[in-house]
Amino acid sequence: MVLRQPGFSSAMTQTLAAHAARPTDARIITLVGAALVSSFYLFVAMFALLGVANATYHPADYALLSGRVSPARMSQAYAIHLFAGFSGTAAAPATLLILAANFGWRGAFLVAAALGVVVAAVVFVFGDVMAGRDPARIKEKESGEKGADSRILFTAPVLLSLCFYMLLAMMGGLQFYGIVALEALWGTSLPVATTAITVYLAMMAFAVLIGGFISAKTERHDLVAMTGLALTALMLVPVAFFDLGAAALIGLLGLAGFFNGVLQPSRDMIVRGITPPGAFGRVFGFVTTGFNIGGVIAPPVFGYMMDHGEPRLVILGVAFCALISIPTVMITAAQRAKGA
Repeated sequence: MVLRQPGFSSAMTQTLAAHAARPTDARIITLVGAALVSSFYLFVAMFALLGVANATYHPADYALLSGRVSPARMSQAYAIHLFAGFSGTAAAPATLLILAANFGWRGAFLVAAALGVVVAAVVFVFGDVMAGRDPARIKEKESGEKGADSRILFTAPVLLSLCFYMLLAMMGGLQFYGIVALEALWGTSLPVATTAITVYLAMMAFAVLIGGFISAKTERHDLVAMTGLALTALMLVPVAFFDLGAAALIGLLGLAGFFNGVLQPSRDMIVRGITPPGAFGRVFGFVTTGFNIGGVIAPPVFGYMMDHGEPRLVILGVAFCALISIPTVMITAAQRAKGA
C-alpha cells in the first residue's frame, strides 16, 4: 500500500490521501504523478507541486462567490461553501482507504485525479456563468480593480484577519491529536475518543449552516465570532481537567464543534466587510494564507506536547488559540468602525 521508503507510514498515506480527495483542475497532473512515481522523494515533490496548485483555490472561490452572489445572501453562500468543504474533508480519509483496499493506493490516487477531471470539465462548461463574463460585469470589475490598492494587504484589519485565520487553523490540533491526547490523559478507550472527535467534526460541519442563517440576520459578525470562540474554549476546559464519562465527553466536544462551526460564516463576512470592491480575491488569498501557516505550525507544536507527556496542553492549547483569536476580531471591528 505504501512506497518502500523509510518513514513512509500508513498514517502518512492516510494524511496525504485526505488532501488528495479534494481535487481541483490544477491538481490533476500532480495527483497522477504521485500515483505513478516509484521514488519516495519524487512523491514528496509531487505533493509540493500539489500545494502550489492549491494556492489558487481560496482566492478563486471567494472571488467567485463575492462576484456572483447578492450581498443579502452572501453569508448563506459562505455557509454552504464551508459545509461542502467540511463534508468532503470528513469523507475523504474513509473514501480513499476504501478505494485503496480495492484498487491499491495508486488506484486511489488516480480516482482522485479523475474527480479532478470531472470538476475541471464542469468549470470549463459553466465557467462563464460562474465568473459572470459579460461586458457590463467585466467593465465594472476592471473599474473596481483599478481602484483597489495592494497596500490594503498590509493594513491592520487585514493583517489581524490573517492572524485570526492562522489561529483558527491551529485549533485543528484537536482534530490531529485529540484522540491520542484523550487516551494518554484519561485512558479514554479508542472507540469513545474516536466517537468524541468525530462528533466534534460533524457538529462543526452542521453548525456552519446555522451560522450562515445567524450571520444573515445580523451586522454584528464580530459579536457572533467572539461568542463562538469563547464558548468553544469554555467547552474544552472541563475536558482538560476532569475525567468525564463517555456521554459528557462526547456532549462537550459536540458543543465545542457546534460553536466552532457557527462562527465560520461570520469569520468570512468580517473579512468581506474590510475588503474594498475589486480586491476580494487578493485579500481573501492573502488572509487564507493563515490557514496554511497555522496548518504548518500546529502539528509540530502539539506533537511536541504529546512527546513530552503533556496531553492536557493539547486540549488547553486549542482553547487558548480560540481565546487569543478574540482580540484579533475585536480590534478588526474597532478599526472598521473607525474607518467608517
